[in-house]
Amino acid sequence: MDRAAVDRWLADYIAAWKTYDPERIGALFAEGVEYRYHPADEPVVGREAVVEAWLGESDNPDASGRDDEGIYDAEYHAVAVDDDTAVAVGVSTYTEGPGGPVAEVYDNCFVMRFDSDGRCREFTEWFVKRPEPSSP
Repeated sequence: MDRAAVDRWLADYIAAWKTYDPERIGALFAEGVEYRYHPADEPVVGREAVVEAWLGESDNPDASGRDDEGIYDAEYHAVAVDDDTAVAVGVSTYTEGPGGPVAEVYDNCFVMRFDSDGRCREFTEWFVKRPEPSSP
């Protein structure tokens, strides 16, 4: 993988998140993927399990659940790529409703390992909610 390939994968990741299309989600991940929503979580293991978790159909307690349509956006980009391993950072933004004011912003870091077909085989996410701006 190179930086451009990782950035394309990240763009596909955002597109899959925005559509919640099971085929688009599944296309991102290797069959035996290990996906962690938080570094200390037990992984969600397997492509089908990841798709179920993204769709809110999983009983995994670490899965984040499905977001309401039209209230989120994101921008992520690779900052380091070494052979099959990549680190990306970015921002996820949630609004109060479609087209509404910003409600929450998260800073994200992803650590990913890819297979030879460009599918992610390990994914670990770190995210931190930005504090509310203080009033003057």
